[in-house]
Amino acid sequence: VQLQASGGGLVRAGGSLRLSCAAPPTIFNSNDMAWYRQAPGKQRELVATITIGGTTDYADFVKGRFTISRDNARNTVYLQMNSLKPEDTATYYCRGRWSFTNYWGQGTLVTVSS
Repeated sequence: VQLQASGGGLVRAGGSLRLSCAAPPTIFNSNDMAWYRQAPGKQRELVATITIGGTTDYADFVKGRFTISRDNARNTVYLQMNSLKPEDTATYYCRGRWSFTNYWGQGTLVTVSS
C-alpha cells in the first residue's frame, strides 16, 4: 500500500507551493487524510487534516496560510501552501488510515529560502 506524495521544491519566502498525495481508494475513502511535516532534528508534527466529509483542521502555525483539500474523483489530497516562511522548511508527509493502521507517503521536501 503506497501513498504518492509530490509537489515539493525550493521556493523563496513569501512564495507558494501545492503538494499532492494520491492514495489507494480503500484508504482515501475510509477515514480522514492528513499532512504532517518533519524538519531536520525535530519530531514529526501534524500540519492539517481533512475528514471524508471535507471538514478541515489546522495547526496554529499554518492557519491562514495553508489549505488542505481533497478531490474524491482522483483519490487525491492537496496542501496549498501560501506565504511560506523559512521555518516551513521540512519534509512533508501525507497520512491515510485504514483498519486502525496509518499509511504514509514517502515524503516530499519543501525548502523555503529567506
